[in-house]
This record gives sequence, C-alpha cells and structure tokens, in this order.
Amino acid sequence: MPLIVLCGYPCSGKSRRAHELKDFFTKYKARNVHIIGDEIVGTDKTTVYADSQSEKNLRGALRSEVERKLNKDDIVILDSLNYIKGYRYELFCLIKHVQTPHCLVYCLTSAELSSEWNKEREDCQYSQEILDALILRFEAPDSRNRWDSPLFTIQKEDTLPFEAISDALFRRKAPPPNQSTQSQPLSSTNFLYELDKVTQDVLMAVLDSQKTSVPGDIIMVPGATEKIELTRSLNMAELRKLRRQFISYTKMHPTENIGQIANMFIQYLNKSMH
Repeated sequence: MPLIVLCGYPCSGKSRRAHELKDFFTKYKARNVHIIGDEIVGTDKTTVYADSQSEKNLRGALRSEVERKLNKDDIVILDSLNYIKGYRYELFCLIKHVQTPHCLVYCLTSAELSSEWNKEREDCQYSQEILDALILRFEAPDSRNRWDSPLFTIQKEDTLPFEAISDALFRRKAPPPNQSTQSQPLSSTNFLYELDKVTQDVLMAVLDSQKTSVPGDIIMVPGATEKIELTRSLNMAELRKLRRQFISYTKMHPTENIGQIANMFIQYLNKSMH
C-alpha cells in the first residue's frame, strides 16, 4: 500500500503531521499505519547527522525498513528529513518496484522558526551547528520532478488536506515499472559478461574524459545515447564503488535488453553525483 514521505527542515513539525495522518487514516479509513523515523538507529540526532557515514547508514536503515513494511494492506509514513533529492529518487524507484503510489508532504518553515522550535525541545535537540548545516544542505522538493509528485506543501498554520492526500494515494495508479526497477528473468547467457564489460568501458571513458574536462562539461560515452553530466570530478575509488553497487543491483534486476546497460549505468552515475 502507499508510502507517504515527509520532508522539511529539522524541527519543522514533521512528526506532528505524521501522527495527524496516522490518526486520520486509522480513524476514518480503517487503515493500519506504520510510522518510520530516525529513532530507528537508537542514537541522538546530533551524533547521527554530525558524521556523513552515520547519516548514510541511517538513510539505508530507513529505506530498508520502508521496504520491509510496504505491503498490500498498510500505509507507511516515512518521518525523516528526506532532504536529499537523490534519496527521494531512490524511494521513488522503490515504490515503482513495489508498484504502489506515494506522495510527498513538505513541512515548510523558516530557518528561524525551526531553530526556535528546536530550542523548545526537552530532548532530542539538534546542536545549532548541525541544525544550520542541515538547513544549508536542504534540497527543496519540486513537483515537476516525478519523485516529488504529488506534492503537498504545508505551513505551520495549515490544516492537512487529508482527503486530497487520501485521493492521491488511493485513486491514483502506481507509477509503471521501468528497466531500472522491474525484476525480469535472466534470459541472456552472456548477460553477466556484458554487464562487467560495458560498465568497465563506461568507467574508463569517464576517467579518460576527466583528464581534459571540468565540472559542468558533458561527457559522451561510445555506444551510449545517454550523456554524463559532470557536476564534479570522480576518482577511481569512487567510480569503482559506484560500479560495484550498480552491478550488484542489476544482477538482482537484470534487463533483457543488453544494449541498454550502458545507458542505465550512465543514468545511475548521474544520479549518484547529485
């Protein structure tokens, strides 16, 4: 069943909205609702968000828990910052794979109000330094993006549009699966060979092009129609890591069209650089 992704600055009222949504769907729609939040890691927020690896581990744990809870009967609410557009895209790919609708509820506040609400907390406060850093890094949702739509933007004095959210979840078809999310049978005997060869060729093309390129350039890769948008430089270690991750995922969700492997890998690289 559907996924509701909450998004907003730290201390912007997301948890309050999550419980309002849970009360509505439980009371008026007779739905089971699961709220998944940062407390899943069992450490304080300043500790988690002060370290990039800890934060990355948190996002991975949240995504795994969302995937585990999604089923045909229940509603899942993800109550976290969800401030990185690339992470929201990952969640979108997940719901496409599971074939369920989703929506985004954006709790819009000013930095000053979030700071004020943070100071009023009796526990689980962010340090001011971490709060400011998270607000600075925040990537606001945009309804023109598939992964940020349908989007409901809520300010502190607003009442949640419960029926509109319900309609978005239950009267809208799930997004169709595509080659990067749909599990297909492994029909080609040389699929693994091609997967290894093509991704290695793309990796070498990127490394060679970076010798004469600067951030902002577009890199052409032989044999692919997709282009790499070089927003920043990628070293060998990072490229190898991304290649391993892509290969691991693609082995579990192989494509019957081997000719699309290069384009799929380039799309993956472009998303990973943002």
